[in-house]
Parts: sequence; structure tokens; C-alpha cells
Amino acid sequence: MTILKDELEAPADQRRFGMGWVSGVAAFVLSVLAFGTVICLRYPDQFAAMGQPLYKFLPIRLTLQIGMIAAFLLASLSLALRRNKVLGTTSMAIILLASALGGPHAQTDFTGESDLYLGLDFFLLNLVFLGLVFVPIERIAGNRAQPIFRTDWREDLLYFLVGSLLVQGVTFLSITPSMTILKQTQGASFRDFVAAQPIVIQFFEIMFLTDVVQYLVHRLFHRIPWLWRFHAIHHSAPAMDWLASSRMHLIEVVCLRATTVMPMFLLGFAQPALYAYIVVVYFWSAMIHSNVRLNFRLIEHFIVTPRFHHWHHGIEREAIDVNFAIHFPILDQIFGTFYLPEKQWPSGYGVINPKIPRGYWQQFLFPLMYFRRTKPLDSIHDATHD
Repeated sequence: MTILKDELEAPADQRRFGMGWVSGVAAFVLSVLAFGTVICLRYPDQFAAMGQPLYKFLPIRLTLQIGMIAAFLLASLSLALRRNKVLGTTSMAIILLASALGGPHAQTDFTGESDLYLGLDFFLLNLVFLGLVFVPIERIAGNRAQPIFRTDWREDLLYFLVGSLLVQGVTFLSITPSMTILKQTQGASFRDFVAAQPIVIQFFEIMFLTDVVQYLVHRLFHRIPWLWRFHAIHHSAPAMDWLASSRMHLIEVVCLRATTVMPMFLLGFAQPALYAYIVVVYFWSAMIHSNVRLNFRLIEHFIVTPRFHHWHHGIEREAIDVNFAIHFPILDQIFGTFYLPEKQWPSGYGVINPKIPRGYWQQFLFPLMYFRRTKPLDSIHDATHD
């Protein structure tokens, strides 16, 4: 694995076009996607959030076949061009394994008996969608010159994978409080009134109300020491791009989603508006973390942009406890936490103090160790930055 990691993170002079690195990486990515898709086709009960419809959808199998052929050809090209053969041989091995499992003709073992699953297909689809959108944009209009396989990319990809695999459990824990409250409260006529509004109006109402709740909860995670230790994991990302948005402790994910979805469900918004917002906010989260230097000057005081949110992650002392909103900066303007210096970006990102360990499991355990401390944590300002 170290050899493969080193090859993916090869220096710039070894990644030039014509040296077999681009074709090798493309082959590796396609082979991994193909293998994951075959697993979903064979075992939809266990690995497909979409369940039965996935294996009945013929274009999935056709796309898989095209992807496997492309991966094989690209791996062959990489083997021919590149002195280091690890990308080509690894991709070939994965494609052969996917073929041995049936490839696009994999027999589906679907029973419908299991109510529990791991969202592997959810991971693959989101990785493809977000990757196709943001990787080219970050290459063309990136704020910082950083490679795709930048510092800590493996940790962030693992956060992305774990969060996707556990989508069923996280969703259940997130909506259960709202559903419990909904069953115990009245107000059907008011909810009918809310749901009768035009969908566009409902969408922006959801957007604003969830941002209000998110703003308040977000500030609590910064101000309360034991909550900060969970949120510090998110701030520990040393580089910002679309993948960095996934770096969040599972406990924070559940707490944040459980509170922010309350306005959506308790006020009675119609399902089309809810689904539209869920899709948009998923994309939005990746966008505001992305390494994109586009000119949003005309709207950045009204809508959260990458530069606005990057200052929330900045290491400068001026960036402490600012820019908590994720949709509307007016919330920060109202509460005095707005900070957006003209045409400037943070000089760096991360958490200086306390020192966050590297590695997914080390970071998962880090905030839990707070409860074993005998000495109180320093103030949040000292804990956030040096």
C-alpha cells in the first residue's frame, strides 16, 4: 500500500503527460469504481442503498462494462509508458478480480430480507458525481496549487467512505428526534399551510431556517470545550478542497444533522422541497470547501462562497470564531462574526492547538479522551489557534 500511495503522490516532474501517470491513475480509479459496482450488483442486500432497482437498471451494467474496458486499456498504456509499473499492475489485478466476480454479468443475490445495508453504491455515485464536478474546476481555477492527492487525502477519503457506508444508520439517528417530536405534537393545519406554499418558497425557507439552527449549533461546537474537541477534527484538515468537507467526527455529524433537520420536518415542508434541499446542501458543502478561486465578489456578502468559508478554517488569529453560516452571511453580520477581508485568502488551514493526531481511528478516539482528562481544557480561543 505504501508503494501505491507513493506512486499516487508522485512529484510533479514524474506526473507529466506522456509518462504514464495520468493513464495509470485513471485506470486505478476506474478499476476501483468497477470493483465496487460489481460488489453492489452481486450483494445489493448488503451494499446497495438503492436496493433492488440498482441491479435491474441495465445502463448500470453497460456503463460498468465500458468502464472495465477503459480501465484495462489505460492500465496497458500506463504499463507501456511508465517505469514504475505499480499503477498499471494494481489496476489490472483489480479488473481481473472484478471480472472473476462476474463483471457486468454478475449474478445478483437479492432476497429483500435484510433491512440493514452499507451504502457502498451511495459512496460510488457521490464520489463520481462530486469528483467529475470539482476536480476539473479545481485544476482549472484552483486557489492554491496543490495536487489531487494532496496532504491527508487518504484520511479525508476514508471519512467520505465511512460516512457513505453508514448513511442508513446516520440518517436514522438524525431524523429520529424530529419524528419523535412530530408524533407527540399537534399543528397539522399549520403544517398543511406550510406544505401548500410554492415549492421554490419552501426551498428558500428551509435554506434559511436550517442555516439559523446550523449557525447556533456550530457556535456551540466552537464555544463549549468538549464539543470543540469533536469539531476540531473537521478543522484539522491541512488543505482545503471538495473532499475536505467529509472530515467530520461521526458524533458531530449526527448531532448537527439531528438539529438542523428539525425545522424541515417539524414545520411540515413538502417532500419535493425537502429532497431538493438535501441534494443542494450536499453539493453546497463540497463547494464551499473547494479549492476554487472564482470571482464571487458581487454575491459573497449575500451567499456563502468558498472564500467566505475558507476564512472560517483559516489559521490567522482574525479567523478565530468567524463565518459560521453555510448559506447566508447575513447571520454572521447580525451576530458580529462576519470576517471577509477584501481580496484576501487565509495563509493556511488547520488546528495548531490542541494537536490533532493523524489517522481516522486516532481522530475518532481523540475527542472521547476528553472525558478522561483531569485538567480542564483551555479556553476555546487558545484551543483553536496558537
